[in-house]
Order: sequence, then C-alpha cells, then structure tokens
Amino acid sequence: MKMVNHTRVVEFLLLGFSSWPGQQGLLFALFLCLYLTGLFGNLLILLAIGSNSHLHTPMYFFLANLSLVDLGLLSATVPKVLLDIQTRSQSISFPGCLAQMYFCMMFANMDNFLLTVMAYDRYVAICHALHYSIMMVPRLCATLVAVPWLIATLNPLLHTLMMARLNFCSENVIPHFFCDVNSLLPLSCSDTSLNQLLVLAAVGLIFVVPSVCILASYGHIVSTVMTIPSVQGKLKAFSTCGSHLALVILFYGAISGIYLSPSSKHTMGKDSAASVIFMVVAPVLNPFIYSLRNKELKRALKKILA
Repeated sequence: MKMVNHTRVVEFLLLGFSSWPGQQGLLFALFLCLYLTGLFGNLLILLAIGSNSHLHTPMYFFLANLSLVDLGLLSATVPKVLLDIQTRSQSISFPGCLAQMYFCMMFANMDNFLLTVMAYDRYVAICHALHYSIMMVPRLCATLVAVPWLIATLNPLLHTLMMARLNFCSENVIPHFFCDVNSLLPLSCSDTSLNQLLVLAAVGLIFVVPSVCILASYGHIVSTVMTIPSVQGKLKAFSTCGSHLALVILFYGAISGIYLSPSSKHTMGKDSAASVIFMVVAPVLNPFIYSLRNKELKRALKKILA
C-alpha cells in the first residue's frame, strides 16, 4: 500500500524563471524596466485626468480607473519577482500565496471589465454620437464601474476561501512566477472538483462573455465607420480603434492560452510567457495605447511634465 505524506505545506516555492539561470540579471533589468514604465505611465494618466477639469468625462473616468487597476495588477506580481531574483529566494508563505492569488484575480477581473466598459463607451460615442451625452450620464458611468468592482472583489474572494479549505500535503513547487489558481489546484491532496468547476464558471462568465461583448461593440463600430464618406475620417477611426482592439486581442489571447486550452498543452515556459503578457505587458501598454492618439490627454500630460 502506498504511503502518503500528510505533512501540511506552510510555504510554496515559485519556480518562476529559474529555468533560465544564466539570464537572471537580464530578467531583473527587464522586469524592473517594465514595472517602472508602467508605474510612471499610469500615475501620469491619473495625475493628468485628476488635475484637468476638461478631462472629467466618461471616457477619461474609465481610463483613470483602468490606470488605477493596472497599477494594482503590476504591483501584485512584479515586486515579488524582482525580490526573488535579487535574493535568490523562491519561497512564499501559504497566506501570502493566497493573498497574491486574490489580488491578481481581482485586478485581472477588473481590467477585463473595464476593457469591456471602454469598448461600450466607444460604441456609444461613434455609433450614437448625437445621443452620447444623454446615454452616458454620470449615474450610468458610476454604475458601470461600481458593479464590476463588486464582482471583481467577491469572485476572487470565493476562490480564495475555497482554496483555503483545501489540504496541501507534500507538493509545494509552483511552476509559475506568481500564485495562480490553476497552478495551485494540482498541488492539493484534497478533492478539487468543485474548485475546478468554479474556475471554469468564472472563465466563462467573467472572460468569455465580456470578450464577446467587446467584439460585438467593435463590430458595430467598424460597420458605422465604413459609412463615413471621408477617407481621412475612416483612417483616423480605424487607427484609434485598431490599437485598442489589438490590445484587447493580446489580453484575451494570453488568458485563453492559459485557462481555455487543454491541460496537456500547458508547460511552465508557455504559461509564464502568456501570464507575463496579460499581467505585466498589457498594464504597461494600456496608458500609451489609450493616450498617445488623444490630443487632449497629451496636452494635459505636457502641462504636468512642463
């Protein structure tokens, strides 16, 4: 009869990018550069929008929330990665792992919701331009942000509490650079069928449904833009929406590669690379993609930097 080790795990080991032992210095520089760029860019967006009354409109209200969430998403993972590389320590306590999992899920969920809300805002602005001020009233804008915050807070709380009830007996090596729910579940010696069902439900409701809504919004935008008689007007609209859509595809493509692909196709390198895209790269790119083509925001940023 096979003996089972029932020693309770009190900490986990994040393998992260340990498979690249010769590139640790390069990885540290890369993650530090990405973190500082994302931190600086998102903080500038928040300062510019907060200090300029002309930018107190629905579009910039959603953008400010996106920058705030991106700051949280970056800070939930990158500082720990930098610390692990610098100290050559890969350990994280069980409570610390659950806390990181909670905040990563919360900010990732909220990022997803805000991309959906911003796509809807652009749909109303382009497809119903004459009724934009009537449709996007402050009360609706507040609701479009408050309800996602509520869901983004409660959903990961459920997963965290469900994870906390599981037993982790001997395996404590996480083949990832942060505590991800999909990486933790295989390590448990308890029945995780309910946890896995909740993960699938969350992916379906919180990622698949919003992604369909985003594609539908941009589909209507494209059909409306095609009716614009001016070629220059078409190019301007496609240029702006194209960059937004490219970021959305990058974000959802990386998430789909992790949470919707068969487990047999998962490898530490592929999962880590995909997670870096939506956990680190996307939050760094967001402030630039959503602001570089915006003249009002660029003027506000110049005033702050002047």
